[in-house]
Amino acid sequence: MSRLPSKWLVVVSVLFGTFTVILNNSMLNPTLPRFMEIFEADAVAVGWMLTIFMVAMGMTMPVTGYMGDRFGKKKVYVTGLAILIIGSICGALSQTLSMIIISRAIQGIAGGLMMPIAMALIFNAFPRHERGMAVGVYGVAAMVAPAIGPTVGGVIIQYFDWQWLFLFNIPFGLIGLIFSSKYLKRTETNPEIKFDYIGFAIVTSGIGAILFALGRGNTLEALTSPSNLALIIGGIAALVVFVFFERKQEQPLLELSVFRVPTYTVSILVTSAASIGLFSGIFLLPLLIQNVYGLSEIMTGLLFLPAAAASGIFMTIGGRILDRKGPKYVVPPGLAIMGIATLGLSFLKLSTPYWWIMVLNTVRGLGMGMGNMPATTSGMNAIPDDLVAQGSAMNNILRQVSSSLGIVFFSIYYEVRRAQVAATPGIDMQAATLQTLNEAFLVSAVILLLVVPFSFILKGVPDEK
Repeated sequence: MSRLPSKWLVVVSVLFGTFTVILNNSMLNPTLPRFMEIFEADAVAVGWMLTIFMVAMGMTMPVTGYMGDRFGKKKVYVTGLAILIIGSICGALSQTLSMIIISRAIQGIAGGLMMPIAMALIFNAFPRHERGMAVGVYGVAAMVAPAIGPTVGGVIIQYFDWQWLFLFNIPFGLIGLIFSSKYLKRTETNPEIKFDYIGFAIVTSGIGAILFALGRGNTLEALTSPSNLALIIGGIAALVVFVFFERKQEQPLLELSVFRVPTYTVSILVTSAASIGLFSGIFLLPLLIQNVYGLSEIMTGLLFLPAAAASGIFMTIGGRILDRKGPKYVVPPGLAIMGIATLGLSFLKLSTPYWWIMVLNTVRGLGMGMGNMPATTSGMNAIPDDLVAQGSAMNNILRQVSSSLGIVFFSIYYEVRRAQVAATPGIDMQAATLQTLNEAFLVSAVILLLVVPFSFILKGVPDEK
């Protein structure tokens, strides 16, 4: 391992931690029905296992920029990784559903500390013209983990005790902790920096309210309930207040001036659309495979493996193209490929073979690899190096919100539209489900294709001609 250049050891170190965070969350998705049986709880109570993680992570992210500057990025990342291990141990030792939910909150705080800082550590280790390849390799964890997580979780819950869903994280976390302690370099600290307590209170309440409302709004009735609407409206209002408040601060919690950089702003738009495209597939494809074609959970999991491999391979290829040619040669083609393949999923029939769906999803993964991380890298390259941690935090926050919004939209669309189509004379539930999923994939494809023209605005590193 020591033969690797020190900058690549940074990538390896943060890759373990990031992989653990994302895999940990995606493993739980297919296991919720089993937890309902084990603890004799309803779907709302068990759903808190996912909701609290998302809310805790989203509320922690705004403070990572300050903490990285104040205490050093390495210290913050290693602390987050240690907290993740503690949360996993607490989850495995839990005796009640409430204790599991508290453990998931601890894991969410850890993820909020680690995800933005991981990107900042890589950017500190590599010059601008090499970051595309580095982030591409690092991004393999971000793409592979959610693809294989449901399969791993399904196998664990079927053949082992549920505690292994938490114990599974610990070896990866410990390896990441050892590597991070040994290979991550200390970054400069600024003891003089002041913490914006008021800004922190405003932004975390706003983000927390929105994510909480989206997390429990998986039906139209739940989303449009008075309490949920109040949370969403209140959360948006808090974020608007936060923007005006931060503009007047000498040392803002989040430096919002980065949004004046067109490449950074467009990169947020592109990655948000790509996240919606990614999670629409993660949500819709299991419904298609199991509810329409009647295949097993194992076949569902296998569907995602080639896509994850293609995403990982073309993420590194896309990163190399980004470093050599610039974002215009990789991001627009990647988004277009992903959009066209998603469009292909909107023309499925009951007679469509499984292998063709796998091909389309694999092509989607290819496009995702080319479009997502290179867009993130070009956006981060466009802002000053001293704002990378804050820029990464805002990127992660907005991607988290857009992913949650996408899942809520498609879940509500699925339930409402399927009921409408099934009420049509002569259409059975299987056909209604397929038509609904076709329409949902069409919406996802349109979102992806709409941002392709905007992606041409992305610019490369400053010395690129």
